[in-house]
Amino acid sequence: MTTLYGLDNCDTCKKARKWLDRFGVAHTFVDYRDHRQSPETLAEWKDKLGGWDAMINKSSTTWRNLPPNRKTPGSDAEWKLLLKEYPQLIRRPVVVTDDGEVSQGFSDNGFKRRFG
Repeated sequence: MTTLYGLDNCDTCKKARKWLDRFGVAHTFVDYRDHRQSPETLAEWKDKLGGWDAMINKSSTTWRNLPPNRKTPGSDAEWKLLLKEYPQLIRRPVVVTDDGEVSQGFSDNGFKRRFG
């Protein structure tokens, strides 16, 4: 089973869900604002996605409105705290499959490669 993590009102998440439905890919959706992920899960995603910076949507309004000192977390603990407080900073959607593979974002070609 594929799990899509994102925000219910996110247009990119909606497109990804429609794509999975259209091609019959069984999946569940988790709004990570309502169901915050554990620090361990966030660290696992970070390891598979190329680091904390790679996970963050730095063009988001939330990121731009953060005070400068919050934009430079100096440790894993500070990153986890930031993402617990502002889960909407995570680039969406996060896609996790049963084999443990984790990816972010949505594109038609990217999903075709990932799901055949």
